[in-house]
Amino acid sequence: MRFVPNHRAGATRQGGFTLLESLISLVILSVGMLGIAALYVEGLRAGRTAVYRTTAVNLAADMMDRIRANPQARFAYQGGGALNNCVNGGNNCTAQQMAQEDVLLWTNEVGARMPGGVAANVAVANAGVVDVYTITINWPEPGFDAPLSYSLVARL
Repeated sequence: MRFVPNHRAGATRQGGFTLLESLISLVILSVGMLGIAALYVEGLRAGRTAVYRTTAVNLAADMMDRIRANPQARFAYQGGGALNNCVNGGNNCTAQQMAQEDVLLWTNEVGARMPGGVAANVAVANAGVVDVYTITINWPEPGFDAPLSYSLVARL
């Protein structure tokens, strides 16, 4: 005996997805992909900010090392720098001349390693028996209203 399925009148069998289902799934997939793209862009921005902040920390530490190596210069580290050929020329420079050259070389390094519009300075204040050095680096960062900043304060 042969089995014959019992079909109801007017009933149809669905063999795949409808166009509406396909469009809805495409919209859901598109929204998810846009979210992933936005997350990727935010990750890139955070990475760039972290690189600049790390560079600022290293540059400030570099200047502080220069100050520790030449503690007699004291207030000569604030203000502009000057090329006195102390490092490369081997001249007999005073502590103040060496400090001016340190500032010039450091400022050039800051300009080369940080984004355009960077500002860097060294401030020195006398606090009794010790001098307080404040090294500040400010740089513009896209997506932020104000420039980002890093300051290193040390007492010698």
